[in-house]
Amino acid sequence: MLVKYWMTTEVITVDEDVSLMQASKLMKEHGIKHLPVIKKHRLVGIVSDRDLKEAQPSDATSLDIHELYYLLDQVKIKSLMSTDLHTTTGEEVIERAAALMLDYDISSLPVVDQEGKLKGIVTKGDLFRGLIAISGIHQTQLQIGLEVEDRPGAVKKITDLIRTQGGRIVSITTHYEEAPEGFRHLYIRCKALENEEALFEDLEENFKILYRTHYKAD
Repeated sequence: MLVKYWMTTEVITVDEDVSLMQASKLMKEHGIKHLPVIKKHRLVGIVSDRDLKEAQPSDATSLDIHELYYLLDQVKIKSLMSTDLHTTTGEEVIERAAALMLDYDISSLPVVDQEGKLKGIVTKGDLFRGLIAISGIHQTQLQIGLEVEDRPGAVKKITDLIRTQGGRIVSITTHYEEAPEGFRHLYIRCKALENEEALFEDLEENFKILYRTHYKAD
């Protein structure tokens, strides 16, 4: 699944000469936490609500309210924004975008085209929605975890057993990290089984079942 299907395309942006006060007001008005900074139609930085909060004087300041407002109006976004940008493209898969956010401990990624022009922004919340959609959790109650040999045909044998019981496969995911050498862990969501117990008897004869669990379907 690609980033372009989950990103926000109507992005609120600011010029690099916008003041801290203006940027803060804009974030509050639109309920956003990140502002891409644009110069001559190109992305040059990004500023977060955390950046703005850290730049504001502490509560212990001796400035009166007028002095404080004047100070905040003099601070320009270009002095606060992050220019060490991590970006993605609309054609990138959401798993890669999520990994990038995790690797660099960031909560959003500007989405740019080949010329560096801003096309959208994708946040952790957007990626969570996408990954949940991929998982199929809202489509079925049943998930099965199995340990299978990492060899051709192993997955097909499992899916054939599911189909024998009239089951429909909603999603299949797999990973190797916790599996023994030569094996992998497989997670299958399926629905419409005619006889769930009969399926598990067949699976237990051929594979190691890690778990089976039912989630409440929405």
